[in-house]
Amino acid sequence: MRVELEPAYVLARRSYRETSLLLEVFTAAHGRVGLVARGVRGAKGRQSGLLQTFTPLLLSWKESGELGTLTAAEPRGVPPALSGERVFHGWYVNELLLKLLQRQDPHPQLYLDYEQALAGLAAAAPEPALRLFEKHLLAEIGYGLPLQCELEPAQVYAFDFERGPRPAPPGASGYAGASLLALRDERLSGREQLRDARRLLGGALQRQLGGRELETPRLLRALRGKLRPPEPGHA
Repeated sequence: MRVELEPAYVLARRSYRETSLLLEVFTAAHGRVGLVARGVRGAKGRQSGLLQTFTPLLLSWKESGELGTLTAAEPRGVPPALSGERVFHGWYVNELLLKLLQRQDPHPQLYLDYEQALAGLAAAAPEPALRLFEKHLLAEIGYGLPLQCELEPAQVYAFDFERGPRPAPPGASGYAGASLLALRDERLSGREQLRDARRLLGGALQRQLGGRELETPRLLRALRGKLRPPEPGHA
């Protein structure tokens, strides 16, 4: 089967043999797809520079078993202006898709959510875009957070991932009702709301990752450690 000019993004790429690339791409109609891009790294290859993460593409390929063969690639738009830690945030989103989506499983709405997330990462305040993408991803794979219940903004809640929020005992830690409401209604703002959403969604994602560690957050933590100012008396 041949697929022609399918909207797509490259999630990951690695060298294959002397002149080719192995690609994992996320597409609008076919979901996550593995492709071989033959000859693109050679002296006559013209597509390697185009096949970058975060770049909106139109891809054509021929399906042949588990891995298809790329036959054409065209630009579809301008990639978002990501720099610094925002690049890591984009890689994190890509890594979630790679670890939590099966190949050839279409998620057209999640594809739109992904495009919105990339645009949000280039905006003034990127963290709400990350949290909402995590929420949408969990819902898309069948593990959405059960938040459709009565919540009091001033109440602190414990959270059961099967049954939802329950009032926490006095003095116990948990999640502010205002934070859960903001996450449910997708209007996150403020430090406490974002912190609670990050903790809650992180716990939900870890359940689905089954103990697998995400590489991108580890790399970002290592980078932050290297960029800290040296202590007095040290170079």
